[in-house]
Amino acid sequence: MSDHPIDALMKTTMESLKDMIDVNTIVGDAVETPDGTIIIPISKVTFGFAAGGGEINLSKGDKKGSDQDSSQSMPFAGGSGAGVSVQPVAFMVVGQGQIRLLPVTQSAMLERIIDLTPKLLEEIQNLFSRGKTTKKAQSQIITTGNDI
Repeated sequence: MSDHPIDALMKTTMESLKDMIDVNTIVGDAVETPDGTIIIPISKVTFGFAAGGGEINLSKGDKKGSDQDSSQSMPFAGGSGAGVSVQPVAFMVVGQGQIRLLPVTQSAMLERIIDLTPKLLEEIQNLFSRGKTTKKAQSQIITTGNDI
C-alpha cells in the first residue's frame, strides 16, 4: 500500500509545508536603528492543510476501463491544498537598558492600562503619604514656633 498515489501526494505537500515553516517566520529578523535600539517583529503564523483522493470505479462497459493496465484495477484521482496566514502580533524593542513588548492589536491600549494600573495606584499612594508627612512636619514646626 506504500506505493499508493495518495502517499506521494501527501509526501510532496508535507515537504512543501516543511520548507515554508521556519522560526524566522514567527520571530523576524532584528532591525537596528541609528540610536542602537533593536526592533524584533513577532508574528502569528497559521497553517491549514487538506488532501484527499480516491479511486474511480469505471463501469465494465466503458472502453477506457478495458484499456487500463492490469496492475491497477481502478485509476486514482486526488488533490491537495494548503493555506498560510501571517499576522503581526507585536514588536520587541530592546534598547536604553530595557526591553519592551509593543503589541499591535487594537486592544493593546486597554491591556497597557491594565498593566500600568498597579504602578499608578502605588504612585498615588506615595503622593498621599508624602502629603501627610509634609503636613505633619509643618504642624511640628508651627508647634515649635509657638513655644518660642
